[in-house]
Amino acid sequence: MTKVRLLQVVSDAFSLPYFIGDQFDYFKGRNIDQYVACRDSAFLRKYLHKVDIPYFPIPITRSFSPFSDAIAVWKLFKVIKRNRFTHVFGHTPKGAMIAMIAAYLAGVENRVYFRHGLVYETANGLFRKLLISIEKMTCCLSTTIVNVSPSLSARAKMDGIKYDKKSILLSKGTCNGVNIDRFSRLNSIATDEAQFIRQSLGIADTDFVVGYVGRMVRDKGIIDLIEAWQLVHANDNKMKLLLIGPIEKRDAVPEDILAQIRNLKSIIHIDFIEDVTPYYCLMDILVLPSYREGFPTVILEASAMSLPILTSKATGCIDAIVDGQTGMHITHDPRDIADKIKFYRDNLDVKRQHGLNGRQFIINHFQQRVVWEDIADKLFFLKKTF
Repeated sequence: MTKVRLLQVVSDAFSLPYFIGDQFDYFKGRNIDQYVACRDSAFLRKYLHKVDIPYFPIPITRSFSPFSDAIAVWKLFKVIKRNRFTHVFGHTPKGAMIAMIAAYLAGVENRVYFRHGLVYETANGLFRKLLISIEKMTCCLSTTIVNVSPSLSARAKMDGIKYDKKSILLSKGTCNGVNIDRFSRLNSIATDEAQFIRQSLGIADTDFVVGYVGRMVRDKGIIDLIEAWQLVHANDNKMKLLLIGPIEKRDAVPEDILAQIRNLKSIIHIDFIEDVTPYYCLMDILVLPSYREGFPTVILEASAMSLPILTSKATGCIDAIVDGQTGMHITHDPRDIADKIKFYRDNLDVKRQHGLNGRQFIINHFQQRVVWEDIADKLFFLKKTF
């Protein structure tokens, strides 16, 4: 059997711990040679040094630019031809597009598009049509499409992007699953660190903490969440909103919303952090009012930490909870979000039970080892080890 040589292509190194993470070690154990191609950064170098994976710096931009994209395709094509990869996996819209074009031109037999979301969902007009065309091209050039959630696959079909014969789902969804030992209330390292963080942030033990983890952009529903928070905290000084994630210029939120994030004493904002685990220990619930997702990893992590979830019925989000058992679905109406935050605050027994149900839901369906074995079976045709 030909030795597997795998190239993982992403546009942004920050996605590597979430999309791949401990898979690197697992597939080393399965005797697979692994490499990464990505836009160069200090984070990329530091992270891949830690996991001991070689990489190729390729200038893949997040925004679409014909000239820059052509350069990225050409450089990636040369890397692929020179190193004779048997498999190329493409992640993120731009990373996947560049990867599938270059791998197709280089004659790679196994070209896998990991569909983490449909970026056109929240676009309009000609730009939406352009994004749909790019999505179709990426799918066409791939040999396999991994949909990270059932609703993502259904939405693509609904929009006329039909590639059923080459589309697959790993287990019940996601591309990497969840480490249920790391994301656990029994993780003493995380809980001990959480106590220190609680004190440093000025969060009292009696405070009810509403959490959010993700980029501070419109698509994630941040505007709805902040407007809901205005309705929640007005008459309750024992509530905190803990926001974790970078404020971005692309798809930026309005300045008045940013001003509230900066100035309201009940809101605590923390920029990007590598390990969010101890911060989940500070939260009572997690809220993600997103307008589009592939499969929201933060919901899986928070559920594994026994947190009840409030999330929308958007693509991806609808697959991540069991409504009324592990959390509740919300609309984008700030009043609905506020009412359901208050419900959990006022019904602590229900909050606790939904959190416990959520962890069991993750254990039953989204453990990492199950997802990794599915990758080994469906993408590398290796025998399962259990």
